[in-house]
Amino acid sequence: MFLNTLNLLRDNNIKISKKKGQHFLVNSNLLKREIEYAELRSFDTVLEIGAGLGTLTVALAEKAKRVFAIENDQNLLRVLADKLSSFNNVEIISGDALKLEFPPVQKIVSNIPYSISSPLTFKILSAQYEKAVLTYQLEFAERLIAKPGTKNYGRITVGVYYKAEAKILEKIPRTAFYPPPKVASAIVLLKPKPPPFKPLNEETFFEIVRFLFMHPNKKAKHGVRFYLKNKKNKDFKFIETESFSEILEKRVRRLTPIEINEIANTLIGLENC
Repeated sequence: MFLNTLNLLRDNNIKISKKKGQHFLVNSNLLKREIEYAELRSFDTVLEIGAGLGTLTVALAEKAKRVFAIENDQNLLRVLADKLSSFNNVEIISGDALKLEFPPVQKIVSNIPYSISSPLTFKILSAQYEKAVLTYQLEFAERLIAKPGTKNYGRITVGVYYKAEAKILEKIPRTAFYPPPKVASAIVLLKPKPPPFKPLNEETFFEIVRFLFMHPNKKAKHGVRFYLKNKKNKDFKFIETESFSEILEKRVRRLTPIEINEIANTLIGLENC
């Protein structure tokens, strides 16, 4: 796979973009395991984000009923079109994955472009799918499953906790990709689950989460003040007298997702008064 990748890049005069976080899989054993983790069925429709040179795309097309392959690099799209010309079950989609509407699928299997890991994960969490097998930088993968109070706990952790079950399936050495990324990677499994708590307004809940984690090491009341200041018409003193004032004294990073929802629902309740 390594030599094939180098030859494809050379023959098509493709320069790898560090800005886009391009790293191409060159480990055939890892490719096989990605397919196994996805448990592809002959009737599955699969989405791949960042199809690159089509190595994973071909493996998906050989197992699934249909594959949607998204790629934004025009040079890579030429290679994809040629490489996948013999498959009638692959639809190549040209465009920015963050701006495109995802088709409903059973599975999402992708070596995620590292440069857009966070916004892309939030988008995946809101998509229709049964299972996602995704490759991330290891540090980012650890953020998905972090516990409150740890250094990796943050906004994306809360989003994943609310929307899905997450599990690191295996760690991947740098040498599995060309060019090797600066850090190790990991394969992550995401499976949608029923929300463990109920926000009064989901969109506002995620907005409040965003404001809180702008300063994760400060007390929650600072994030709440920042949120209310942005709204320009709310009175924080009313909130400080509420029964959950103890929660507001906690550092944001130590709040559980359920406690964050309690804060959010109180703020949403005030807005509806």
